[in-house]
Amino acid sequence: MPEEHDFEGQSLAHVTRRHFLEAGATGIGATALATLLGCDTPRGTPVPGIARNLLDPLSPLAPHFPPKAKRVIYLHMAGAPSQLELFDYKPVLARLNGQLCPESLMKGKRFAFIRGIPKMLGPQAPFNQYGESRAWVSDHLPHFSRIVDDVAFLKAMRTDQFNHAPAQLLVHTGSPRIGRPSIGAWVTYGLGSENQNLPAFVVLLSGGVGPDAGASVYGSGFLPSVYQGVQCRSSGDPVLFLSDPKGLPRDLRRKSLDAINALNQREHEAAQDPEILTRIAQYEMAFRMQLSVPEAMDIEKEPASVHEMYGTTPGTTSFANNCLLARRLAERGVRFVQLFHWGWDSHGASASEALNKGFFDRCKETDRAIAALVTDLKQRGLLDETLIVWGGEFGRTPMQENRSGADNPFIGRDHNAGAFTMWLAGGGIKPGVTHGETDEIGYEGISGQTDVNDLHATMLRLLGFNHERLVYRFQGRDFRLTDVSGKPIREIIA
Repeated sequence: MPEEHDFEGQSLAHVTRRHFLEAGATGIGATALATLLGCDTPRGTPVPGIARNLLDPLSPLAPHFPPKAKRVIYLHMAGAPSQLELFDYKPVLARLNGQLCPESLMKGKRFAFIRGIPKMLGPQAPFNQYGESRAWVSDHLPHFSRIVDDVAFLKAMRTDQFNHAPAQLLVHTGSPRIGRPSIGAWVTYGLGSENQNLPAFVVLLSGGVGPDAGASVYGSGFLPSVYQGVQCRSSGDPVLFLSDPKGLPRDLRRKSLDAINALNQREHEAAQDPEILTRIAQYEMAFRMQLSVPEAMDIEKEPASVHEMYGTTPGTTSFANNCLLARRLAERGVRFVQLFHWGWDSHGASASEALNKGFFDRCKETDRAIAALVTDLKQRGLLDETLIVWGGEFGRTPMQENRSGADNPFIGRDHNAGAFTMWLAGGGIKPGVTHGETDEIGYEGISGQTDVNDLHATMLRLLGFNHERLVYRFQGRDFRLTDVSGKPIREIIA
């Protein structure tokens, strides 16, 4: 029976090690093994279960309780902007400028590049207070200073990572190691999407280079791959390979896709692998995206007044263009929009990464567009249901980095895991407040300290989730974004 033998061989080719163990598990010992491997719960099933259509994994879902925010726009400044030149004004540090750093501040500390005894470095920008909240903002951010009463500052954020890649992984996935789902993936896994013709999770890059941790910071980890971020571009084709090849009409594309889906469906019936259903859903999404994405990403349709407000230039790649795209995507129901802007690593080793040159350029590239995004969403009635998050992966030291010697014309600071500033706006955030305080030189938090797990718990809370209950079983363990800690920062929740 050669034909029957060939069929069995083809079937066995689809059987994975886990499928074999699941199918062959018998007896008490096998039951224990299944529990350890996570086989007691079907693959792709959350714990506790969330009712989900596997053929439509991005269909809208209700969270645990009524949400304050429906979507997120996360603005990540890759490289860790200095809080001491933006929001955390320290007059004592200004008086200490140029003095040798006390040895007591160096003991037990780990730095990325500081060696020996550095000098203290005062703020490299003038500061003033703005708005009814009287928030301190440097002169580097003249446009942002007009919206301070719409945001809530976290002045005493801390992390346990002081190198870029692991710190970025931590702030976006809850772990400094590769393999965990990003917060955008968790949100789309838990909520689905409001628009079935656009990706639920869109990623926009600017600054010429992607984040140090690569695509892992917007990946799906062990969640089904349908929940990973889709990178779009603000110039050229919005998504690479989205367009049909020349000579392939849309009706023929539909027929070929139906044939591929039929084959994938047969494979799923034989192998029972939920990733195959994800593949079908992704093919269908790509087909719908061919019409919807170009329209959503076409900022040339915006009036001249909007381009003036954001400082946008259609046809180019820029942070300003990406902010305008974020507004367009938000109003079209995209659940999570992630913006990465690279170039904030201000060590002072060169002009591009100096506080007195490159850092100032990064502020000019982002200031107007960020203020415009908040203002535009507010004017359109979208800010109340859109959570905006701004920040880097850690802060900068109050002492000057000294690796290039005394004759270096450029000024910079080293990495500081002990204190940095983030801010949030919209979507259930209490406006015009500041939570947390650092010491008199901005080195460490002294009150209201918060960490990445607290930030994630807060974001999920505003989206309607108990962060301890949004879990996914993988390798016999229930994982969550906040791992084993974190609590919502109630001081900034309206």
